[in-house]
Parts: sequence; C-alpha cells; structure tokens
Amino acid sequence: MTDGRPNRHDDGGMRTWSLSLARGAAVAALAAALLTAAPAGAQTSDEKLDDARARIEELLLEARENIRARAEQGYASAQFNLGIMHANGEGVPQDYGEAMRWFRLAAEQGAASAQFNLGIMHANGRGVPEDHSEATRWFRLAAEQGAASAQFNLGAMYDSGEGVPEDDREAVRWYRLAAEQGHAGAQFLLGAMYDSGEGVPEDDREAVRWHRLAAEQGYASAQSNLGVVYADGEGVPEDDREAVRWLQLAAEQGDASAQYNLGVMYGNGEGVPQDYVQAHKWFHLAAASAEVASREAYVEARDDVAARMPPSQIAEAQKLAREWRPD
Repeated sequence: MTDGRPNRHDDGGMRTWSLSLARGAAVAALAAALLTAAPAGAQTSDEKLDDARARIEELLLEARENIRARAEQGYASAQFNLGIMHANGEGVPQDYGEAMRWFRLAAEQGAASAQFNLGIMHANGRGVPEDHSEATRWFRLAAEQGAASAQFNLGAMYDSGEGVPEDDREAVRWYRLAAEQGHAGAQFLLGAMYDSGEGVPEDDREAVRWHRLAAEQGYASAQSNLGVVYADGEGVPEDDREAVRWLQLAAEQGDASAQYNLGVMYGNGEGVPQDYVQAHKWFHLAAASAEVASREAYVEARDDVAARMPPSQIAEAQKLAREWRPD
C-alpha cells in the first residue's frame, strides 16, 4: 500500500470552452405555457401528447422565423441567438460560418455574449482558422463589459501565454474579477495561484478560501484540492475526516485525482476505517479515466492493494467499480 498522502492536481480541463446559450428560459416558458393550456375535446393521453408536440414544433418554428426577421432588422440579441442556432444546428443546419457572421454583427454592436462567443470560435477554430490573438481580442472586449466567463477565459489566456505574453499577474487580475462574480472555475484557479505563489504571494489561507467557494458550488477539482489541503493541514487544521468528505464529493463526480486520493485514504485508514475493497474500487475507477501521465501510478496503487486482498474481495471491488455511476 502506498505510504504517500493524497496528491494535489491542477485541472487541465479548466481552459475548455463552450458556447453559451441564452434562450433556455424562453423555450421553457413557452413549453410551460403550452402544457397548462386545456386541450379541447376528449383525447387519449397519446393523442394529447402528439398534439402538444406538434404545437410545440409550430411555436418553435414561428419563434425561429421571428428571431431571423429581428436579426435581419439589426437587433443584436436576435443576431446572437441566430448565431447560437447555426452554431448548434438548432432548427437550421449547423454552420459555423453563419454562426460567425451573426455573432460578429451582434458583437460589433457591443453585445458581450456575442463577443465572448466570437472569442470561443476563434480559439477553437470553428468557422475561422484557429487564432488565439483574435480570440483574446474578443474575450477582452466582453471582459471589459464585466462578462465573467470572458474574464475567466482572458485570465486563462494570460495564464497559458496563448494569444498574449504569459503574465501571471494579469491572469490573477482577470481571474479575481470573474471569481468575485461567483465564477467557480475562476475561484478554483485563483486558489491555485495563491497555492503556488504565481502572480500573488503564496498564501495557503487565501488558496483555501477560494477553493472552498468553488467547491461549495460543486466544482470537482476544487473539492478534490480542498480534500488534499485538509489531509495535509495547509491553510486549515489537519482533518482527515473533512479531507475524505471533500474527496468523496469530487470522486463521485468522476474526478480521477480525487478517486485516487480517496483510495489512498481508504487504503491507509485515514479519516475512514481501513477498507481495501473501497481502496481497490477507487484506484480502479481512477485508472480507468485518468490521463496517460497519471494512469501508471493509479494502476500500480490498485495492484499494490490487490496483493493484500483475497480473490473474493477483489471480485467484490471489481463489481462495485462496474456498478458505479457518476453523480
């Protein structure tokens, strides 16, 4: 069994980008209004459902046509939503070039959400060649209007040196602006900057504060790191039970590092009764989803604990791993 304590990790996924969608509430309200309408005549449940679906399709078609008409009249919000429709293939064929065209029209009118999505498209090379400098330019325009996701992504660009010279202080500045608006990813990365002393003086207490804010929003990487700091007693009193609590929350979401660290706690009997079945289960799950750089260590830990278990316990652990599903 490993003698090590849990290992902290950086979240390589924090810089992934996805398009934002601003129309969900309107569609939900539309559906809710439709569902509360009294149907005419005596119908079977299936007939009512078919009629409801048909009516929803009619209303959605009408809404899409209205969005396009308003977009062509120059309304920025409609241009943004039409861009979303083309980007996601909602009611129209997916076409990143068309999405870019409508996002740009809205962005040039100052729509922060469209500016942000233009940054996404340039960063990912969707509809245009990948261009981090152009992505940064659009992220900055949206960030300066206070868009938290744009502030976060601009911070990530400074953090990684993509599209701009690497600058930890600028990364911290933009992460902080987003974090103060409640952006969980920014809170996590701001905590990581305090933890490593990049762009700010190293400060374990501040690292814990920002990790906790992100963790309380359900951000798995922050929960995982918060578990580690409780295990190590960095910035907080050492508390293995609290460490296990946070590691469990992250592990149940599928965070491979948390799954490994939770296996360490079970294997060593720290914060929980020693349980090799649970240790094997979590090591196995961690190895199954880990990045290549970590997988070998996770497999080694699983095999190490397996050497201490009878075949019946190994079979039980394997069964638990097969049956496990992320929260």
